[in-house]
Amino acid sequence: MLSSRAIKGWAWTHKWASLVCTVFMLLLCLTGLPLIFHHEIDHLMGNEIEAPALPPESASTRATLDAVLASAKALYPERIVQFASQPEDSKNLWFVTLTPTPDPTDDFKSIAVDARTAKVVGEPPVNTGFMYIMFKLHVDLFAGLPGKLFLGLMGLLLLVAIVSGVVLYAPFMRKLDFGTVRKQRTTRLKWLDLHNLLGIVTLVWAFVVGGTGMVNTWADLLIKYWQYDQLSALLAPYKGQPLIADAERSALQPALDAALRHTPGMDLAFIAFPGTSFSSPHHNTFFLRGNTPVTAKLLQPVLVDAKTAEVTAAPEMPWYLTGLLISQPLHFGDYAGMPMKILWALLDIATIVVLGSGLYLWLQRRQPRSLLAEAGMAVDGAARVSR
Repeated sequence: MLSSRAIKGWAWTHKWASLVCTVFMLLLCLTGLPLIFHHEIDHLMGNEIEAPALPPESASTRATLDAVLASAKALYPERIVQFASQPEDSKNLWFVTLTPTPDPTDDFKSIAVDARTAKVVGEPPVNTGFMYIMFKLHVDLFAGLPGKLFLGLMGLLLLVAIVSGVVLYAPFMRKLDFGTVRKQRTTRLKWLDLHNLLGIVTLVWAFVVGGTGMVNTWADLLIKYWQYDQLSALLAPYKGQPLIADAERSALQPALDAALRHTPGMDLAFIAFPGTSFSSPHHNTFFLRGNTPVTAKLLQPVLVDAKTAEVTAAPEMPWYLTGLLISQPLHFGDYAGMPMKILWALLDIATIVVLGSGLYLWLQRRQPRSLLAEAGMAVDGAARVSR
């Protein structure tokens, strides 16, 4: 049983952790709602590219990776191919990323190419539109890495607010049945009861989404650490060597085939080409994924020498990157199709109500009669969070 002093301390922690992060959490919930359905929204807005239908006799053919990249590069010959990827739900498309240099940049072109005919299907819009704005606000507030780390701090405060709220819930509700909303009392008290009810109902979801969101803000730092800690050791024999020239590179299709043979039962997720942030100056790095709902979110890198098309290494992803890869789709409910997306959306809306009601209770804190007195409780420090 918590003492009155302990309850007051937890109430202070809950109040200030909530107040500092509430506005930003409201922003993240509002922007996250359309992101849950980003595939469906892109489809409705005509921004989603699909592979064209082909005659049955042509549907099973496959163009070589070299032909696919050549078709994409022909649109922008002055650019280099930095990445190439295949959607998880369609092996009939390639998306080729073209940039001015191998370095990370926001100046890129994404070209969709038919994997069967090597014909360009379209060029999806990048860095523009409603969904791009929602994504950037949700991920980094248009502030890059500092914005991500700031939102990560807000996520940490959310977790503190959740834990402290759980501690306060039992003493606050000790004289009330679960789910009680005292509609006959003042508006402020009704909102307090609703705030507590929805808060405890969404507890696990909010903790999972808040925790995975916080982990996702560390993605850039975790990847850099992996490159420094493990990838650099694998690439030590190539240290100091210049970027391998295009004329020295072997064909890409044999390299892809070698990577797939090395890890049977896996599919290609994306390729990082020599000199890019996910590869070395001398390797094509193929990132492969499993074929189950969970393993499809995990990646296995396979480094293939760009000259010889021979596999030189296939390091296991460290535990922190595995955690990151699992947390990213879990954050948006992207594991079990539409039912899970709908559930995630409903819980998101409930969390918006929790955050909004908490803000309302704080703004109404200067009413002359306290919630503690209205509730008829002798000692209820938990109610002080709304005073």
